[in-house]
Amino acid sequence: MNWRDPAPTPPQPGPAHDGGEPGALWRNRPSVLARQALAVYAALIVYGSWYPFRGWRSLGLGPLAYLSDPFPQYLTAFDVVTNVLGYMPFGALVVLAVWPRWRGALAVAAGFAGGALLSALMEAVQTYLPTRVASNLDLASNALGALLGAVLAAPATGALLDRGWLRRLRFRWFERDAAAAVGLAALWPFATMFPAPRLFGMGDWPVVAWQKFDPSMQDAVLAWTPAAWHLRAWPAALAARLPDSGWEALVTALNLFAAAALASLPMRPRAPRARLVLLLVATTLVVKVGATFLQSQGGLVFDWATPGALAGIGCGVVAALVSLRLPRAFRAAAAVAALVASLVLVNLLPVNPYFDVVLADWRQGRYLHFNGLARWLAWIWPYAALVWCAFSLERAWLDRRAASR
Repeated sequence: MNWRDPAPTPPQPGPAHDGGEPGALWRNRPSVLARQALAVYAALIVYGSWYPFRGWRSLGLGPLAYLSDPFPQYLTAFDVVTNVLGYMPFGALVVLAVWPRWRGALAVAAGFAGGALLSALMEAVQTYLPTRVASNLDLASNALGALLGAVLAAPATGALLDRGWLRRLRFRWFERDAAAAVGLAALWPFATMFPAPRLFGMGDWPVVAWQKFDPSMQDAVLAWTPAAWHLRAWPAALAARLPDSGWEALVTALNLFAAAALASLPMRPRAPRARLVLLLVATTLVVKVGATFLQSQGGLVFDWATPGALAGIGCGVVAALVSLRLPRAFRAAAAVAALVASLVLVNLLPVNPYFDVVLADWRQGRYLHFNGLARWLAWIWPYAALVWCAFSLERAWLDRRAASR
């Protein structure tokens, strides 16, 4: 990736000109991003189907015995619709991933067969999980979802991955090796779904793991640290420096700025970067409202929109838009600094006692596997973004060092 923001190069000759990219170079090339997204989504399906991965037992039934069972007597539209919607992205991603080797009806058949086989495997293994029930109705609805997703994606595949306007737009706005950054930015809105003590305050798994230690184990760990650090006194001392609304505004602004800065890194100078950043923020808020609406039992759809959170959103958006004028390397460094500062605060600040009210209103049973997946995503995303930004900074430094020799 070029970190020095070069001026746009003139169109190059070739058999087909595709938005500044030589058509012969990128035409009929498989999509790395589509294949990565398919692998990630398949892993998410496995996680959601087999979580919590314990309590395995055998009831004396074969793994395929569920195929001959009668349909459940009591059907709920929610379960059927959820299963159909859950496998629609999988079918669509299969169609995108097999391009250009398989197209049209063959790609649709691959999406349907892949979704059906994956669902059949998930249901077969659920025979040995005490918290799950293998169901042929789930298999049928999952296969239907994969088929619908494949049918919807097939007509748009050429426009998206070959020479259509979507592909031209992709190469006009984003660098060629932007798959990882674009994927991380696309996951950001979904990483914010699970409620946090402070809006967008993700990555708190270290403090969660620490709290699971018994006091004797904590004392043994603290015995290895200098006594002058007084680690147990840090949260209260840190919280006393600002009101809780101030800390929430700071955590919200840092995380929103880091996500927007990361999303802007693979954008070309000709891209409408400000509008794309605002689109990312708007998508994040829509996803947050939608997830809270589905999960809230008492109607606390906007419980996260506290004065501190709204102030943090405003500050984060302004900082992200201002940073677009900086070179990419400086934006990457600023994103790293924001992520590090946020992770420190999220893991040191004490939890707001009113957060228990939010968790009590959050549906934990009906969406158990969805909640577990959302929480893991919130735990992992900031660290994955931090690793990517740090790697990009190292590459930029090595390129600059090589250029100076």
